[in-house]
Amino acid sequence: MKKEIKHIVFLVIPDATLLDIAGPYEVFSQALECIRANETEADCIYKLHTLSINKKKNISTSSGVAIRCLENITTVDYPIDTLIIPGVPNSKIEEYKLSGSVLKWICNQSVKVRRLCSVCTGSFFLADAGVLSNKKVTTHWEKCNLLSNNYPDIEVDDNPIFIKDGNIYTSAGISSGMDLALALVEEDMGKSFALDVARQMVLYLKRPGSQSQFSSVLTHQKIDYLPIQEICSWIQEHLHEEMTVEELSVRASMSTRNFARVFVRETGITPGKYIYKLRIEAACRYLVDTRLSLKEIAVLSGLGSSDNMRKIFLKYIKISPAEYRNNFYTTKFIVESNKKN
Repeated sequence: MKKEIKHIVFLVIPDATLLDIAGPYEVFSQALECIRANETEADCIYKLHTLSINKKKNISTSSGVAIRCLENITTVDYPIDTLIIPGVPNSKIEEYKLSGSVLKWICNQSVKVRRLCSVCTGSFFLADAGVLSNKKVTTHWEKCNLLSNNYPDIEVDDNPIFIKDGNIYTSAGISSGMDLALALVEEDMGKSFALDVARQMVLYLKRPGSQSQFSSVLTHQKIDYLPIQEICSWIQEHLHEEMTVEELSVRASMSTRNFARVFVRETGITPGKYIYKLRIEAACRYLVDTRLSLKEIAVLSGLGSSDNMRKIFLKYIKISPAEYRNNFYTTKFIVESNKKN
């Protein structure tokens, strides 16, 4: 039976971030290898294209590495299935503008393609093209406020690593483009197939789009105010214990009201939310790095029971703890198996 061809197109713009293109491209390339290796199982096959915005064939990325394009936006004579728009380095995005003709082309494609995607600051180009109005999107956390301020009709969420709204997919920092690409492959081929792709690339399958861009542990390492820094370190070591804001303020030798105010100033969130995030992150690490039972992990991370942990994961991470372990434990298991052989 003849397979349906899905044309996956990467728009290559001058000074684009190399990994914004190369990362997702390699995911689809590996998927293509897996399709060829399991010829009878897939209903479709990918054809990958690098497309320039002008007639130049060699386009330099921000790192200086050039990408060769055999086509440009005026020569496309096939139906694009998935169009992926890369970003440029954060330091350049405020001044970087695509021409009106390129933005018009992107806008026209948005109503034709099955999926229109951006990686990192590529979301700014989708916004410039007028295709993100009334959409929920994300971008690199450092530029979320800029995107929101420049385009008040867009709902910008600085937390997820990628978001789908209709046929528009936006992703966060550079590496999240690979997470998004794996999610797209899973949409097309199913989870088992996407897992095979991730295994071949020695990647975790797959960070769910709802996973946070931030690590609370890394956040508290940047705190300058010593009393709050010490409290954050103490919290990290006592997650399995019950703790209240009142108790923490006493430990910090501060009034409860002042402690809460200073904590928000230093971390950006309330003590309660901070503890909650740390507990979820701790549970995630236990799920990936240990063989402890779900009940043991719930207790150690301070999430109470396995049932309560499941409810929290479904609400905030959108998958169950068991699914999270299955997704993220894969690479570790492969490494351990290889060591034994």
